[in-house]
Amino acid sequence: MSPFQISHPDLIIESPGRINLIGEHIDYNGGQVLPAAINLKIRFFFERTDSDVAKIYSKDLDQSFEIALNNLQNSKTEWHNFFLGVIHFILKIAPNSIKGFNCIVESNLPFGAGVSSSAALECGIAKGLDLLFDIGLKDSEIITLSRDAEHDFVGTKCGIMDQFAVVRGKKNFLIQLNCADLSYKYVPADFSPYTILLLNTNVAHNLASSEYNLRRQACEKGLRIINEKYPEYRFLAHVPLKVLEKLKSQFPENLYKRLTYVVEENLRTIAAGEVLEKNDLNSFGKLLFESHKGLSKKYEVSCAELDFLVQYAASYEGVIGARMMGGGFGGCTINLVHGNKVDKYIKDISEAYKTAFGLSLTPHKVSIDQGVHRMIL
Repeated sequence: MSPFQISHPDLIIESPGRINLIGEHIDYNGGQVLPAAINLKIRFFFERTDSDVAKIYSKDLDQSFEIALNNLQNSKTEWHNFFLGVIHFILKIAPNSIKGFNCIVESNLPFGAGVSSSAALECGIAKGLDLLFDIGLKDSEIITLSRDAEHDFVGTKCGIMDQFAVVRGKKNFLIQLNCADLSYKYVPADFSPYTILLLNTNVAHNLASSEYNLRRQACEKGLRIINEKYPEYRFLAHVPLKVLEKLKSQFPENLYKRLTYVVEENLRTIAAGEVLEKNDLNSFGKLLFESHKGLSKKYEVSCAELDFLVQYAASYEGVIGARMMGGGFGGCTINLVHGNKVDKYIKDISEAYKTAFGLSLTPHKVSIDQGVHRMIL
């Protein structure tokens, strides 16, 4: 039961999860990505109060906490830090702009499934506070302050893609985003007769956060070594494969695999945008399978459960592409499944997964939707 009620909210915000069709782990390497906002969302109910505290209640967790707005400090409870971080960075941009408020949060967005529930949370909080207190933040500021909150308060050194997709998502379009300079264009996302199906493994191996940061550090180390001979490359994703091959002896074997994955995935993403504009869905699906192979064998962020689901998809008639999505070590696979086969596919793969791992899959059929927005009351 909520410790407070909001019977007449001043504002309701919907903030979507995001999928990334292809271009995984390359946003922080200056690569190109193909994300989109989806129809699974977090909803925020805000009301202003005559106080100097913020009261937050999560319906899904059935937990609440209070924030003293004049004393923002990291919390030991992770989800608190999303609010604390966003408030901190808004106040850096616009001092004294946030007064007391209550907020109730509810969600149909699966957490820990690779659909960026964290960015949905950050951007929803930022958008809500911006409108609630008429602060006047630009979209670009909401994107960057939300990312900074995740870096500094939550402790995950994410790239910019998740927040960008949550804020700038557009119904029925993917965003082809160049993470080096944040230039972007919208690519039509007409996958008919195929359905986008997410299959949540319902595993979250505890390596996810630590290994994510280790991969990022490895890429930074690799770029430093490359820059000793080739200082012109600001981003790892822009380094030609032939340059990596020339320098192969400079890298430990594992590091070389990580670096080649990044460069190859960037090339795959550029190719994916081109084939989508021609509506060549079969070629697009093949790129998804290739992406998973690289993530599993070269970047090594997959796990047995994810590999099993992608291998099963590759042998199933009516599935044209699949790969793991998100940080890895659990979460979801993203699959392109013919609309006539979706229900049977869910049944068959769920049974096979249960037999193999003793676990249940959670399927989500998703559509591409608009970014974070105010709901009309």
